[in-house]
Amino acid sequence: MLDESVYKWFSLEWFTPSAFKSFDWEFFFVFYTIPVVLLLFLLKWLIGTRVKQKLPVALPKKEIQKHWTSYLRFIPNALMALTLLMLLIALARPQRTNELVEQWSEGIDIALVIDISESMQIEDFKPNRLEAAKRTARDFISGRSQDRIGLVIFSGDAYSLSPLTTDYELLYKFIDEEIDFNKIENRGTAIGSAIAVGTNRMRESEAASKVMILLSDGDNTAGNIDPITAAELAAAYDIKIYTIGIGKEGKVPYGKDFFGRTNYVENTLDETTLREIAKIGSGQFYRVSDNEALANVFELIDQYEKAEIKETRYKNTTDFYPIYVKWGLLFFLLFLASKSTFVSNILED
Repeated sequence: MLDESVYKWFSLEWFTPSAFKSFDWEFFFVFYTIPVVLLLFLLKWLIGTRVKQKLPVALPKKEIQKHWTSYLRFIPNALMALTLLMLLIALARPQRTNELVEQWSEGIDIALVIDISESMQIEDFKPNRLEAAKRTARDFISGRSQDRIGLVIFSGDAYSLSPLTTDYELLYKFIDEEIDFNKIENRGTAIGSAIAVGTNRMRESEAASKVMILLSDGDNTAGNIDPITAAELAAAYDIKIYTIGIGKEGKVPYGKDFFGRTNYVENTLDETTLREIAKIGSGQFYRVSDNEALANVFELIDQYEKAEIKETRYKNTTDFYPIYVKWGLLFFLLFLASKSTFVSNILED
């Protein structure tokens, strides 16, 4: 059904620049004929001035005055020019197209498993490892569109902070307000338990792809399940696991002493176990040593794990050429009327 504005063809808004800019012109090349039409009118005028009969009248020069009615003789030509212009606009086929795009995707379920143990306070990342991880996780979530994402945190125990959800604002709130070093009392690093909790969240998922991103900076020192066993359990549920080892090798800054001087501690990371977990989970292991490297890894994973989005496009095209045909007909009728009156018979001086 055409828009109501189509029937308001008499409105002068159809001749405004904004109206013309809003159109899609199917045959825009028609406008290139306008100079030809103008040239034809010019030739008609030149020929007419030479062949038209003139009535010689002898009058004193001071009595020769051009009356305003002499300009009325241009009305028929102007009306014919407008008629042709309207027809050219109609031939150019002005249209407006509304395109409706329907998207659907085979969603991905993603579990972000984040270490919040004491060692995540180390300041080789700015301002520290945990804050860098939170910021990067937030950016990662903002880059997704239709995927369900869940949050798991762990230190000496593992805790499911958020179920799989597409409510990204809720996830941002959890990241900003709930993830801190005091959320879990038991100290240590329970990597195996964290993987198990993440698996439990996704084991009933029917998503086309299930992904777990595990971020940790230490060895497995707590929990009641071995990390390798937990990884095998996740693989049984077709969960792909990416592991990220965070932290620099050697001595790293950790707090300040009584005199305000920076303390340094020796950093250790069980890289072998994290590599094996990623291998079992058909994912990849990454080792990062600064904020930029961490962000790059999440961007890489973001590129790897994209949902397959399919589109269906519908075009609803409305033609507006009838409006200009009607205007052309109106101008043509006015032209015929003017040709039948005194207007076209005014003497030229």
